[in-house]
Amino acid sequence: MATFGQMTDEVSRKLAGYTLRQDRQTHLTVAINASAVSITVASATNISTGIIQIDDELIYVDSYDRNSGVLSIPPYGRGYNGTTASSHAVGTRVIVSPTFPSVDIKDAINDTIQAVFPNLYTTASHTFAYSPAKTTYALPDEVETVLGVAYETTGSSKEWIPIRSWRIDPMANVSSFNSRNSISLYSGVEAGRTVQIFYTAAPAIMDINDDDFEITTGLPASCRDVIVLGASARLASFVDPGRLTFGSAESDQQSQIAGRSYGAGTNTAKYLLALYDKRLAEESQKLTDRNPTRIHFTR
Repeated sequence: MATFGQMTDEVSRKLAGYTLRQDRQTHLTVAINASAVSITVASATNISTGIIQIDDELIYVDSYDRNSGVLSIPPYGRGYNGTTASSHAVGTRVIVSPTFPSVDIKDAINDTIQAVFPNLYTTASHTFAYSPAKTTYALPDEVETVLGVAYETTGSSKEWIPIRSWRIDPMANVSSFNSRNSISLYSGVEAGRTVQIFYTAAPAIMDINDDDFEITTGLPASCRDVIVLGASARLASFVDPGRLTFGSAESDQQSQIAGRSYGAGTNTAKYLLALYDKRLAEESQKLTDRNPTRIHFTR
């Protein structure tokens, strides 16, 4: 299945198809730790002062020696722009002035995962033993919508009987239930029977490269491209602002002749957003068809 790292690379590839720029690259020839202020690369031919990316870390290069391939990093250069300074092994790729830093791509992926809810959601269940002495029970804080309530019967039938009269309280007394959610049951249930609540919850975001999309977020594997399109649309919208500092009217004219007219990034973002909206609607309908809300009556 797709991992966080693989989805990051996929977004990067998609965005590369809409730009005329190819990121310059080299690699480390000497391993570095999180505090190193001298970095040695295989080739400094394409190096310039400014930002480089190693793994997910952004590093600011203050100066460099083209002959030795040694880059000098100022005291503030490691973990630049809010990234985390870390160790990097020999052979790790070094990207010079990355168009879309991986940390920004990962943020866009997680922002999209959070934004698709409640159209897309994960499902889970919660069980407890019924007691005739009480009608109201605590539910996990993550519960957003209850899809169905049932209790297990006795005997070998293994049947779960729907409970048709129940009420959800999303503003439960936390001191009483240790949760913001509670459910009250009004149908007759035998004492000691196991009650199961089937509910929806917001998908979880991913953290490390090896996180599996389906397992970590709880979303179906078919939703992967929805998240990739959404993240791509978010990032493509920043292409045009990056071109606002033209040095002259002549450079602006040359850029348009080369097919890089201002507004192309915005148009690309709109195109990707349209694809995202279409796929989001399709996957949302799939989830609705797969997990219909069971009819219930409350009093």
